[in-house]
Amino acid sequence: MSKRELLGKPFDISKWEVWEAYKKVKGSQGAQGVDGQTLEMFEEDLQGNLDKIWNWMSLSSLFPSCNAGR
Repeated sequence: MSKRELLGKPFDISKWEVWEAYKKVKGSQGAQGVDGQTLEMFEEDLQGNLDKIWNWMSLSSLFPSCNAGR
């Protein structure tokens, strides 16, 4: 059994997919997150923040809620 299967993930998440998601948020001039971080703040350490997101999504069995903020 692979590590991914042990974590309950039916698919891999690539860094390219995280980058594409970031570009969509930037293109739509995304609003600040629930933590109050703006896109400009996120971009101060863009590579580090994208890596953190990728690591979290790749290794965690948790996913963001579709109803966050509601």
